[in-house]
Amino acid sequence: QVRLVESGGGSVQAGGSLRLSCAASGYTYSNYCMGWFRQAPGKEREGVAVIYTGGGSTNYADSVKGRFTISQDNAKNTLYLQMNSLKPEDTAMYYCAADSPVCTVVPGPLALTAYYYNYWGQGTQVTVSS
Repeated sequence: QVRLVESGGGSVQAGGSLRLSCAASGYTYSNYCMGWFRQAPGKEREGVAVIYTGGGSTNYADSVKGRFTISQDNAKNTLYLQMNSLKPEDTAMYYCAADSPVCTVVPGPLALTAYYYNYWGQGTQVTVSS
């Protein structure tokens, strides 16, 4: 059974930083996409960042490029999202996701689409105040 558990959310002021973690277990494949998504109240879930675990290639939403960094620690089966220069509009519930049939070695735009992911964590709240 695949299990994804996020942690690291919290409340920060604009300009601050947070690092989210996602501990993964029960997944048997070695090369796949894992991603971070977020959902604000009243809005659709949107892709933030994705990584191809086999080679480390990444893709980011335009809104977070240059501020967020996705990374992985294969030894710990853990996915990270380092978020710097946070803005109030980054406020949302952040979710970790794994296993997308549209995953490629260099993740394309479809890999940032929530619809295509099979496994999800429970989410961790990030609140950025101005």
